[in-house]
Amino acid sequence: MSRLTIFLARSIGLFTVLLVAGFLVRGGAAIEATVEDEAVMISYAIISLAMGVAMVVGHNVWSGGALPVVVTLVGWLILAKGFLLLVLAPDAMTAMVRRMGYAEHYRLLLTPALILGLYLTWAGFSSQTMHLK
Repeated sequence: MSRLTIFLARSIGLFTVLLVAGFLVRGGAAIEATVEDEAVMISYAIISLAMGVAMVVGHNVWSGGALPVVVTLVGWLILAKGFLLLVLAPDAMTAMVRRMGYAEHYRLLLTPALILGLYLTWAGFSSQTMHLK
């Protein structure tokens, strides 16, 4: 396993687990309020777009086992999310979150992210790096 794959798995995994834990503590209303703040969403879009581009350029690995492929897929998803947040109108984003009933169902909606974060954290910290000379 490459050192980059392990680094990204550990970093993204821990970040995701901590972020989901924070959202679970704060509740779904905090997420709805964030979506309604256009400046915050533009900032989030720019950061996500930059992270996604960096991951796609730096780690576009489609072989070598589940972990490298999952890390690559996460990079592409982050890139797509950043682009969509950048081009979607703020009203459309707010309406979509409300239609999903995010405030009422946030625990269920955060579950896939938590599972992904736990997997990446576990796989990243239990993997061995390749020693390249």
